[in-house]
Amino acid sequence: MASHSDTLVVFFGATAGANGGKLGSDEREIILLVWQIVDLHEKKVGKLQRCLVKPDTLELTDQCKEETGLTLDEVVKAEPLDKVLQQFQQSVSSELKCLGRSTYTLCVNSPLVIRQALHPEASKKNLVLPECFFSFVDVRKEFHKCCPNAGPVVNLFTTEKTEHCFGTSGSNNAFNDAILFLFLDHKFSSVETVKYKFDSGTCSKTEPVDSETVIRARGLPWQSSDQDIARFFKGLSIAKGGVALCLNAQGRRNGEALVRFVNSEHRDLALERHKHHMGSRYIEVYKATGEEFLKIAGGTSNEVAQFLSKENQVIIRMRGLPFTATPQEVLSFLGPESPVTDGAEGLLFVKYPDGRPTGDAFVLFSCEEYAQNALKKHKQILGKRYIELFRSTAAEVQQVLNRYMSTPLISTLPPSPIVPVPVLATPPFLPAASSTRDCVRLRGLPYTAGIEDILEFMGEHTVDIKPHGVHMVLNQQGRPSGDAFIQMKSSDKAFMVAQKCHKKTMKDRYVEVFQCSTEEMSIPAFLLWDWSCPPVSPSTVSYFAAPPGAVAAAVAAQPHPAAAASPVLPQHGALVRMQGLPYNTGVKDILSFFQGYQYAPDEYSSMVQMSEQARSLIQPKEWLCL
Repeated sequence: MASHSDTLVVFFGATAGANGGKLGSDEREIILLVWQIVDLHEKKVGKLQRCLVKPDTLELTDQCKEETGLTLDEVVKAEPLDKVLQQFQQSVSSELKCLGRSTYTLCVNSPLVIRQALHPEASKKNLVLPECFFSFVDVRKEFHKCCPNAGPVVNLFTTEKTEHCFGTSGSNNAFNDAILFLFLDHKFSSVETVKYKFDSGTCSKTEPVDSETVIRARGLPWQSSDQDIARFFKGLSIAKGGVALCLNAQGRRNGEALVRFVNSEHRDLALERHKHHMGSRYIEVYKATGEEFLKIAGGTSNEVAQFLSKENQVIIRMRGLPFTATPQEVLSFLGPESPVTDGAEGLLFVKYPDGRPTGDAFVLFSCEEYAQNALKKHKQILGKRYIELFRSTAAEVQQVLNRYMSTPLISTLPPSPIVPVPVLATPPFLPAASSTRDCVRLRGLPYTAGIEDILEFMGEHTVDIKPHGVHMVLNQQGRPSGDAFIQMKSSDKAFMVAQKCHKKTMKDRYVEVFQCSTEEMSIPAFLLWDWSCPPVSPSTVSYFAAPPGAVAAAVAAQPHPAAAASPVLPQHGALVRMQGLPYNTGVKDILSFFQGYQYAPDEYSSMVQMSEQARSLIQPKEWLCL
């Protein structure tokens, strides 16, 4: 298709829901495509071609029926979108051949039919659109440029065109005359384009970012990449490197992203996709600022810029690497089926300011196939640790480097074996007992189920979970018991989850879901997870129930065990914080450490031993509360 030609194809469409200025905003499928060829050289307008489209969801809104005059019976008999697009191509090619032409310019009276309806729907259905739909002319914009004072002609053009398309007008002479008048001697000043793919890249903190071009997307699946987000906004032009995934305080994705578009018009169209779906999840879209985007995506590191200088690379993030891991060990772990771009040069190890490794690394792959092979290594063992691999973005590389480089150095521990620390009377996230039935109990979970499986199991209801509201239940041996308690934002939300998720399947097992209250959460111990963290890596900060009145004695007024004889603190369930535990520390080692403090005989039964899984998550100099 040429940028300007003597042959035009005027294109129009309608959806099963909102049309006109709101077309595509309600995520409804296309049910009608209309096109007409205009020969500017011969001053002729061809026959109007009209094809109905059968949507996957056979339902038409009252507004659609009123505006189009179509009925559900008519639509049911139509062909699906891919078949209709083939008919469009064949029809246009045949008519052009009769005219002795080979190129044409696609014209629309609004970009919504292309940007907000056709491209998003094709993306969801994995359809490959004809090349002509990636370049078009907006008739209204061109008309305003050539006839700025002829407002009524625009209304005439739109009204007559719409009426004739739906068959409610007996003549289209006015429409034909308007077309010829507009474009007979007019040269198109600009042709709009739709990007074939998202261009990744970096952003400097000194780069100006217009706040009118930035949005915040919330509720994203945890494993979403920048390409997934660009696909959600298919049809709109995102600026190069304009997707920044947000991280929480632990450096994990929090389900949000900041997206920067090429101009305010595309930003406004993105806002119309509020609560559209990515898979089974709906995504919230809000306005954001340029400052927020730069805070996430902006960087000054030359190391990152050099690492990301290679174009069209797929980025994978690795977490949980042994601190002693070398580039060669990482390359061997990934294997020959997933070669890293430029070998060791395609690895970026994340370090603290003093050079200590963080256990994170980013890897570049030249193609999607190599990246997919690498992702198959997820949770396989390197050394004595399992390694997590998941998709990443250039903005995330910059953000992670910014975070760790600004982390203050950890001071050395005092030489004293016992350090006075504050006592926590109760675990900070332990729910207070209440009769309000705003919780649900999950029973029959697979023993291998983790936090990510529970969040996926609950689907769209995860947005209604209270912060720190996912409680995994361990048995006396510190292993998963198959139960979990979830705190919801209200009783209504808990009731809805119980109704929708009861006996839903997780890993070939059905899970029972019951509404309950915090009073019913009477279990010996909780392993508490921060539900807002992404499932790719559970939190390394864990809380275990302590034996009542036991280790709390460590913070008695006496500075050292020798200063008092077997002190006993009356509080039950009191906690103390220990820092700098050796990697292989067990419960027996901790009890030995507190030797000299008195335990009541019946208090040992409530001691929860760390499971192998929990112990593997604890790295040197990370926090553990017992």
